[in-house]
Amino acid sequence: MFKPKDHKEKVLHRLKIAQGHLRRVQEMVEKGYYCIDVLHQSHAVQKALEETDNVIMENHLKTCAAEAIRKGNQEEAIKEVMEVFKRTGK
Repeated sequence: MFKPKDHKEKVLHRLKIAQGHLRRVQEMVEKGYYCIDVLHQSHAVQKALEETDNVIMENHLKTCAAEAIRKGNQEEAIKEVMEVFKRTGK
């Protein structure tokens, strides 16, 4: 199980990566870069955010969802996670 500090640091690290990619997209648009190059950088932003989501979900499953299941609230824990997957189309 992640310690909260470790989890927070991982999430913040991933968000900083996404932020850096996004700043690069903005620069590229401002400077008139080739569209395909901008798209590649935009995909990097999306991938970085997806990785952030993965870190958050992993922590949730290891902590909150696991605790809910231990307390006998497995149906609610499963429903909550399934709602996330439905909203994201995964």
